[in-house]
Amino acid sequence: MGIPADGEIRALHERYAPTAEAFELVWTHGAIVCAIAEQIMGDTGLDVNKDLVRAGCLLHDIGVYRLYDATGALDHANYIKHGLLGHELLRDEGFPEVICRFCSHHTGLTRDDIERQRLPIPVADYTAESAEEKLVAYADRFHSKTDPPTFLTADSYAVRARRFGEHKVAVFHAMRECYGEPDLTSLAADFGHAIV
Repeated sequence: MGIPADGEIRALHERYAPTAEAFELVWTHGAIVCAIAEQIMGDTGLDVNKDLVRAGCLLHDIGVYRLYDATGALDHANYIKHGLLGHELLRDEGFPEVICRFCSHHTGLTRDDIERQRLPIPVADYTAESAEEKLVAYADRFHSKTDPPTFLTADSYAVRARRFGEHKVAVFHAMRECYGEPDLTSLAADFGHAIV
């Protein structure tokens, strides 16, 4: 399996980003998620393919670009589809399934979530399975592409997760036990994003 390098991934982002602002938002988020995952790998000594984790972090949200319209506005109502859109984009680019899955499986959506909430995506489980997928999904929980973008503490994320049910909080707490909590202070200073 060929794992794409940073330059190849950045070029892909540049090609699909509809605006400079969209590129900045999605690329920077991926870089932040990557920095969080690398911090966790350094702190825990996880047995994972570090190059695969890096590629997954930088690519997991690439499907967001397909949600922008011709005016540069993001379709927030269909944001739930970004993972599958990214999976399709990477598959169409010829990437192997192991890379594509970072897009579709970082969301943590289950078959039950989709049916119960009547979400507009095919009914299936989109949960992280491999060690690399799990780490990318966990690291992603600590940064939001809101306007303005923010870092989330573990407690802040747990509050957000609670609106989708206590089972989502339990899943997050299990991940927190496994990986610990990243130190967001230096990242927040480096990127100029607040911690909430």
